[in-house]
Amino acid sequence: MASDFWLIAGLGNPGKKYEGTRHNMGFMCADVLAERWSVSFSDHKGLAMLGKGVMRLNGDARKFFLIKPLTFMNASGDAVASVSAYYDIPAEHVVVIHDDMDLDFGRIKVKAGGSAGGHNGIKSIDRSLGTNAYSRVRLGVGHAARGANAHQNTIDWVLGGFSGSQRKELEDFLADGADAAETIIFDGLATAQERFNGR
Repeated sequence: MASDFWLIAGLGNPGKKYEGTRHNMGFMCADVLAERWSVSFSDHKGLAMLGKGVMRLNGDARKFFLIKPLTFMNASGDAVASVSAYYDIPAEHVVVIHDDMDLDFGRIKVKAGGSAGGHNGIKSIDRSLGTNAYSRVRLGVGHAARGANAHQNTIDWVLGGFSGSQRKELEDFLADGADAAETIIFDGLATAQERFNGR
């Protein structure tokens, strides 16, 4: 029988060098959830930092695992697949939180399935899980300048930090991302989409 746990994966790159960069929005949002629900992380097979907790809302409770993959973004699926297989968590109970360049900074889009939109972490998870039927909380980081060096510009952009005005909004934005993940778990995808996608 499949586990009644949920798995929330915040994507990012491990190491000091990547802290506070756009590509690490998922890690930052996972940290918000960890603080909110008193989750402490420990190592899972060298693939992820893993924590376990219980969310309680209006007398309702949901058990969940929270992970930050240590595999670097392009192999995020190794960590997600390892934890979901180990604890027998179906894809329908997996929520992935990640940065998204197709959305302006501050915008959130909740979805399940669909294309990876060029996001290497999502491509890796699709491959490793063998399905894209999990939920995603996409956190907008805006787009790099296009031009002759589009590929390099994109890399520099996602591995870059936030502007001063964005930093002022970051805490509220990450809290909204955490709220979106909780809404999926307690109220379902459709309710989360209604609540967050139009903002």
